[in-house]
Amino acid sequence: MRRKIRKIWNICTTVLVAMVAVLAVLLVGARVVGLQVFTVLSGSMEPAYHVGALIYVKSVDYTQLEVGDVITFLLNEDTVATHRIVEVVPDVEDSAVLRFRTKGDANKAEDGSLVHYKNVIGTPVFTIPWLGYVAHFIQNPPGMYIAISAGAILLLLVFLPDLLFSEPSQKKSDQKWSHRRPPREG
Repeated sequence: MRRKIRKIWNICTTVLVAMVAVLAVLLVGARVVGLQVFTVLSGSMEPAYHVGALIYVKSVDYTQLEVGDVITFLLNEDTVATHRIVEVVPDVEDSAVLRFRTKGDANKAEDGSLVHYKNVIGTPVFTIPWLGYVAHFIQNPPGMYIAISAGAILLLLVFLPDLLFSEPSQKKSDQKWSHRRPPREG
């Protein structure tokens, strides 16, 4: 019975650890390959990008952007948006300076101000629905504290069976050797 419980316990903890590892790769590992991860917080780009989704954004050469492309950009110091380019506007004084008029797919009107090329972060590569809710939750208190606590509990659960169900291995190995005959010399 103990062996069966331990086997079920090991399977459950392995699945939990695997889920945490996959989540970590999805949230942090993308940065290793040069992608930035953002959570969609509004429905302005529905149905292309749903509220609560994670979008993975790669940097892009702003001179290659054209009407119809979707860009992720800084609205201000604290706000990032993802909208579609509806017009590329070269600067009157310097044609190398580009600004982009944008609009959310679900919005009726274009955005109020032009996006300066220096504020363009990149273009979305792919999205994962619903995972943004999890990312947003664990990046802000109290979710951060809950995630840290859950990680500590998970580590405890991984090692708990060894502490509870372990048998003294030293005694067993001593007993094995005490019942054996010494090898014959020949």
